[in-house]
Amino acid sequence: RFQQVQSMMCDLMEWRSQLLSGTLPKDELKELKQKVTSKIDYGNKVLELDLIVRDEDGNILDPDKTSVISLFHAHEEATNKITERIKEEMSKDQPDYASYSRMSSSPTHSLYVFVRNFVCRIGEDAELFMSLYDPQKSTIISENYLVRWGSRGFPKEIDMLNNLKVVFTDLGNKDLSRDKIYLVCQIVRVGRMDLRDSNSKKYTQGLRRPFGVAGTRCL
Repeated sequence: RFQQVQSMMCDLMEWRSQLLSGTLPKDELKELKQKVTSKIDYGNKVLELDLIVRDEDGNILDPDKTSVISLFHAHEEATNKITERIKEEMSKDQPDYASYSRMSSSPTHSLYVFVRNFVCRIGEDAELFMSLYDPQKSTIISENYLVRWGSRGFPKEIDMLNNLKVVFTDLGNKDLSRDKIYLVCQIVRVGRMDLRDSNSKKYTQGLRRPFGVAGTRCL
């Protein structure tokens, strides 16, 4: 089962990279999304997790907006598709080392980041955007990780306190061969136009303005 799930995870990571590339035409993008959702549903079945019902576009059906009869038919149809998929997978005679060869041909690495605290006197709410940056090419090489920080010095979502973690994935050998990689944090202040505005006078609220930036070498 481990090798089976490992093979599915490799497929999902490869397809995710294709989706994020933004180079696929509309029809291929739709087809790839259906392959991804089908693989996820099949994986949930293998792991004995809950069955997720979806519409034709692969979106999860909202039980509050879908009738009970429609949900029943969707469950029945999804179960039949997964059952057929299991039969197809069992009929295939794939060598056990297939997943390992695929991983060795296109290895990926990850960077784990744990945000313990943010110390910066702003006086208002802030948004922290963390990303990986290549100083040689002056470009960001990852997606942004967003942390919403409150004016009182705690995360906006208090249940995320001491639980702000992110994993930057899909780092290949090309990324590791870069001369330097920095973890950059961009700080955006959310609030008044001018911090000197007092509460006694009318002022605009909710404006997003650049406040600062910080960086540290991580690779």
